[in-house]
Amino acid sequence: MEIPAINLKAILLVHWLLTVWACLIAWLPSSYLLGNLSVLALGVWAIAQRDSIDAVVMFLMGLAATILTDIVHIGVYYSPSESSYEKTARDTFRFSAGMAILSLLLKPVSCFFVYQMYRERGGDYNVNFGFPTLTRNRDAYQSIDRQDQSTAAAGSFAQAEDGKQGPRTY
Repeated sequence: MEIPAINLKAILLVHWLLTVWACLIAWLPSSYLLGNLSVLALGVWAIAQRDSIDAVVMFLMGLAATILTDIVHIGVYYSPSESSYEKTARDTFRFSAGMAILSLLLKPVSCFFVYQMYRERGGDYNVNFGFPTLTRNRDAYQSIDRQDQSTAAAGSFAQAEDGKQGPRTY
């Protein structure tokens, strides 16, 4: 099954709109708005430089980071704000909170599509953190059972130009 290609501009537009709607009422701190708008700026960079892998991976990492920060912001500020807006602007608060939660729910899906764009632009499939790994690839190894054909034809000892015997090859 082929994964549908979602335009990076559509992802950016949806998250910008949800961020603006989430900040209709000042129940979230300014760090929520600053974090989300800075990630959206990375998305604009990824749109502007179509061949840049760095721009897409920075946008992807920013989206992943804002998932965690949005959970913290909504978790910490929802309950106190709900009680303070209960009588004055209850419906507007609920709409704003709903958009913040919807944005949070859509971010993992957006991360998936941005990762697909990262792969399309030539990014690696795997993530390497620099730890040494064991591989089963034995193409670089030489077997000690078989001798090289050039040394087998020359005999068991290689002769140097001046007639001295060279090192033994096994």
